[in-house]
Amino acid sequence: MFGKKLQTNMEMEIIEQKKIIPYILMRYINPDTGEIKINLPENIRKIVLVASGSSYHCARFAVDLLEKFSGIESRAIYSSEFLLKSIIPHDENTLYIFITQSGETTDTVKSVEKVKANSSLATLCITNNERSAIWNLCDYKVACFAGPEHGIAATKSFTSQMLCLILISLKLVENVHGREATRLYKESLIHLPVILEKALAKRDEIKKLAKILSKEQTIIITADGISYSLAKEAALKTKETSYKNISAAILGEFMHGHVAVLNNKSTLIYITVDSMSERSISNINKIKQDYNPKLIIIGPCPEDIKPHFNINIECENEIQQMFANVLICQQIALEIALNLKRNVDHPRGLHKVVK
Repeated sequence: MFGKKLQTNMEMEIIEQKKIIPYILMRYINPDTGEIKINLPENIRKIVLVASGSSYHCARFAVDLLEKFSGIESRAIYSSEFLLKSIIPHDENTLYIFITQSGETTDTVKSVEKVKANSSLATLCITNNERSAIWNLCDYKVACFAGPEHGIAATKSFTSQMLCLILISLKLVENVHGREATRLYKESLIHLPVILEKALAKRDEIKKLAKILSKEQTIIITADGISYSLAKEAALKTKETSYKNISAAILGEFMHGHVAVLNNKSTLIYITVDSMSERSISNINKIKQDYNPKLIIIGPCPEDIKPHFNINIECENEIQQMFANVLICQQIALEIALNLKRNVDHPRGLHKVVK
């Protein structure tokens, strides 16, 4: 478990998540009726999510979630890429969701202004700052209640945004099918603090793994489906805090040429939130046979695969598993950086807010 004396903001903010998550649930779920207290426009047919950095990874996560739960067509776009587009999606009944921890991220704020200037479509923001530029610009607003985040690497703001997007997804389902349709998922969200405690209790196991990873030159983080957003976030966390050149890839796409990097001494990490498909199992076993990298599985591991490390928390569903995997990956990034004697709260050349 975490030591009594916490040395970094990043470490403190990883731990804070077990208190922030239940607070968000208390603010947005009516304890008597179970109603999700988030205002959304009616008759949404398409959703476009715009964000940067870790917030974009939340947006990418939400695309799979929104389409699975609500059946609404969704897409995620980097804010900087959105600003370069000559034509933006402007179909009737489209909802634009903008995600930014600070509410002041320049390219995300400018993206809202671009939508406002070119259409009358509804805009919604998810931010940690209720006095920010983006809060004032958007029609609908969701506060993620993470509190001040002093570490450069987004940790508690990332899971707070994730949870807000889950609640928005469930609210869209409720608007069409009623509250009973989301009851089981909402009940599983109430158990998230227990899941986060279990993930934090993996610290000793994570330290052993991080000690090995800190010496590796080539690390590839792979995933399929909804876990790909977490693979990208895990790679970013490690880059930001340890300066390691780590890449993330969808496993199936990685097999098309990219796999050649494993000819170097390497480690392959695979992140999963549910049972692996036969295709994924086949791909991983082929990689082991052809390249023999160190293999690490984060999440449930089938008997067909024999990894060097498997870190997993038993969960009720893929949503709980996602949160467990996020905390595991955050701790891995922290421990790799500490092994390398990096200043995780003040990485060279990075700043918390870009204005």
